[in-house]
Amino acid sequence: MTTTPQATGLTIMVIDDSSTIRRSAEIFLSGAGYQVVLAEDGFDALAKIIDHQPALIFCDILMPRLDGYQTCALIKKSAKFHATPVLMLSSRDGLFDRARGAMVGSAAYLTKPFSKDSLLAAVREHAGPGRP
Repeated sequence: MTTTPQATGLTIMVIDDSSTIRRSAEIFLSGAGYQVVLAEDGFDALAKIIDHQPALIFCDILMPRLDGYQTCALIKKSAKFHATPVLMLSSRDGLFDRARGAMVGSAAYLTKPFSKDSLLAAVREHAGPGRP
C-alpha cells in the first residue's frame, strides 16, 4: 500500500456507538494510510486515548453513557490532549448542535453519513502538515 508522507504513522481515533460508522471510517482512513483506533463510546475512548495518543479524534455526539459533548469537554480539559483536534460527528446538522460543539472545544462538525472525500478532507484540514 502506498501512503503519503503526512499519513504515515498518523493515528486517528473514531468514537461512535454505530459499528457501521466505525467500520466505514476505519476503511476510509486505513485505506489512506492512517492508523485507526476505534472506540464504542466516550468511556471506551478515554480508556484508549493515553495508549494510542491520536493526532485527531472524530467523536459522535449521540452516544449512550457519555455523549460526544461530554467526551470532547473531558479530552479538551486534559493538558496532554488539549491541542488535539476533536471533530464532532452527527446526523443532526442544526446551528444549535454546531454551536454546542464549538463551546466544548470541537474543531469542526461533520454530518453523517459522511463520504470518503469529506472525511479525508477533514483530516487533511485539521491534522495536515504543521499540526501536532
